[in-house]
Amino acid sequence: MKLHITIPKSLKPFFYKELELAESCLSKNDLKASWRHLERAHILGQPYPYHHTLVHWKMLLFGIKIKDIREILGQIPRLLVGGVKSFVGEIPVGNTGGANVPPLRPMEIPQDLQLIISEYR
Repeated sequence: MKLHITIPKSLKPFFYKELELAESCLSKNDLKASWRHLERAHILGQPYPYHHTLVHWKMLLFGIKIKDIREILGQIPRLLVGGVKSFVGEIPVGNTGGANVPPLRPMEIPQDLQLIISEYR
C-alpha cells in the first residue's frame, strides 16, 4: 500500500490554477464553468489528502452559495472521508467529486488532465 502525503510541487500550479479559475468564474456568476474547474481540481488533487479535502470544502461552499441542498449534503461525507481515502491510496480515479456522481465510481480522466498528471506527477 502506497501512502500519499503531499501533491508533487510540479503538479501544484495546475491544481491551484483550476481553483483560481473556479473562483474567477464564480465571481462572474458563470456557475457551470466554475463547477467544471472545481471538478478538474478534484481530479488533480484527489490522490493527496489535503488537496482532496480542500476541493471538497470548495465544493461545499459552492453548494451553499447556490443553495443546492443535494450538493451540500453530498459534500459533507466526502469532506469527512475523502482525505483518508487519499492517504491510503483508495480513491476512484478520475471521479469528479460532486454529489451528482457516486463517490466510489472511477471515471475517465479528460485528455488534457491525463497529460498533466502523466508528466508532472
